[in-house]
Parts: sequence; structure tokens; C-alpha cells
Amino acid sequence: MVDQPSRIRFDVPQPARVWNYWMGGSDNYPIDREVGDATAALCPDFITIAKQSRQFLIRTVRHLAAEAGIRQFLDIGTGLPTMQNTHEVAQSVAPESRVVYVDNDPMVLAHARALLTNTTPEGVTTYVEADYRDADAIVADARNVLNFTKPIAVMFMGVLGHTESFDEVRSIVARVVGAVPPGSYLLLWDGTDTSEAARQAAAKQAEMGFPYYQRSPERLARFFEGLELVDPGLVSITRWRPDPVEVGNVETVDAYGALARVPVR
Repeated sequence: MVDQPSRIRFDVPQPARVWNYWMGGSDNYPIDREVGDATAALCPDFITIAKQSRQFLIRTVRHLAAEAGIRQFLDIGTGLPTMQNTHEVAQSVAPESRVVYVDNDPMVLAHARALLTNTTPEGVTTYVEADYRDADAIVADARNVLNFTKPIAVMFMGVLGHTESFDEVRSIVARVVGAVPPGSYLLLWDGTDTSEAARQAAAKQAEMGFPYYQRSPERLARFFEGLELVDPGLVSITRWRPDPVEVGNVETVDAYGALARVPVR
């Protein structure tokens, strides 16, 4: 077995580490900070998006656990731990919740063991090492922990822009959602091309070897076709049932998300 820390590249920016930097974390390196600063100089809202995306996760996972009765979560492309991770939010509401994280970043995997120590005695928290593009492998591994005869919340939180092809990412989402039973949920957000500043910042990221492919809200809406959107539907992540204390005075950001239910026929 390859030692995870030995696989970490210090000279190449990594998405999870740049995001960690924007969120005020310490698990990043100079190359990540260089890319993060250059991008944020063009679009300071990227830092706001990073922080607001975590608040969006907290609100939506809390809703799933407290109001929708979901006890199983498949968080694909989880990134580095910062605060109030999926299992912490879910298990604070329902201690028996089972959470499977999926990532292929060696630094994320190096932190997995530390995360597992704060799982509730009644619950389960585990990691699957996989690229989010390998939907079939993810589902196969998740079956070892999650019961695919009961509802599961499938989560893609700000990760799909790492793949340029829209048809490919739509197929990835469809294959995972197609594997979970009726009554399950799709929770998804991603960066959008809804301002000139965001588009310029994305171009700068690509120049620095860190491309992220933004999409329009109209395109993001296609991920939810055939599903039952939970009110208020697909909106800026700051507008999804905002908590004034968590969101503050932020109106909208260049990131849209939604929660939708797999219909029960």
C-alpha cells in the first residue's frame, strides 16, 4: 500500500487545498496560496463562495436529517475537512447516520483517519478512495456501508467543474442517482458563469494550471431533470433557505445549488 503523504505534490496546485486556503484552513502550500490569491484578486467573491458553500452544506444536510429523515449520505468529492463536515451535521441531528466520503486527493485521504475519530458511537463514517468520474466503482464500494434499499442523499458539492465535458458529468450524476432507491435525494451545487468577474477569474485559474469549468444555472438545472425539486429550487447558494446568522448580508454569489428528491412511483 502506498503511503498517502508520499503521494502529495507540493509543486502543483490541488483543488482541495486551494479551497481549504480560501476557507481559512491551514492544509495548503505556497503554490495553492499563489493560485488562490491570483484568482481572488480578480473575483473576491470566490472566497465568499467557499465560505457560503459550507453554510449551504450545513443547511441542506440539516434539512435532510431533521426534516426528510435521511440517515445515509454519499458525499462525492468531499475535499479537506474544515468545519461542520457532513457527518458532523448529520450525526448531530441523527447520531445513527451513516456517511461515506469519496475523494482521490492524497492529502484528503491523509486526513481521513482524524475525521473518523469524531463519529458518533451509533453512526458510521468512512472514506472511499476514488475519482468522482468512476461512478460505478463509487457505488460498488458504497454498498459495503450503505443500504441501497433505503433512501440515500447523493452529494456533489462544488466538484463537477473539474471536468470540461457537460455530457460526461451529467452521465456521472445520472449513474449514481440511478443506483439509489426512490425517496433518495440529489444535493448539488457548482460555480456559475453568472458574472464577468467570475468568468475572468476562471480564465486566470486555467492559465495557472488549475482549470474549473463554470456552467450556467440553466445547465445546472439539467442535473435535476426528472427529480422533485425541494423549495426554493435551484438558486444562488446564499438564497437556499438562508439563516441570517450564517449567511449575513450576502445577497447572491456565482454559485447555484439545489436539493431534489428521487420520485416514488
